[in-house]
Amino acid sequence: MTAAHPTLLESLSAWTLVVSFAISLLYEFWRAIARTGVSRYDSLPAFVRGLWLYVLAAIVIVLLFLGVPFAAWIGLVFIVLVIAASIFYYNPTMMIARKPGILDWVEDLVYTGLAFVVAALLLLEVAGLTLA
Repeated sequence: MTAAHPTLLESLSAWTLVVSFAISLLYEFWRAIARTGVSRYDSLPAFVRGLWLYVLAAIVIVLLFLGVPFAAWIGLVFIVLVIAASIFYYNPTMMIARKPGILDWVEDLVYTGLAFVVAALLLLEVAGLTLA
């Protein structure tokens, strides 16, 4: 039995997820340390409670890098849920409570933008299309 290999779209999606979740993790850690107390979302305990999302993202990333069957579908469902949470929960609830500055908005736009890139790449993958 041979090991599965990820497609180009799966690899690009995985690397994009690595970048976006690394940016997000660093940002959330910064908020927990430098902006403690600005909102109920800005503290070390809140940061630790939110780590489950990064663990889940790491699992999706590993599945994509390994080229596991259905990894693209799993990744697509995951990233659509991330986008929905960003639009319908994070921005109207957390972001506003955090009294955002320019860095907050830039991080949010980059993170969400990269999520849309991943969704597009994985949509191409599950549709059976490739990059030329």
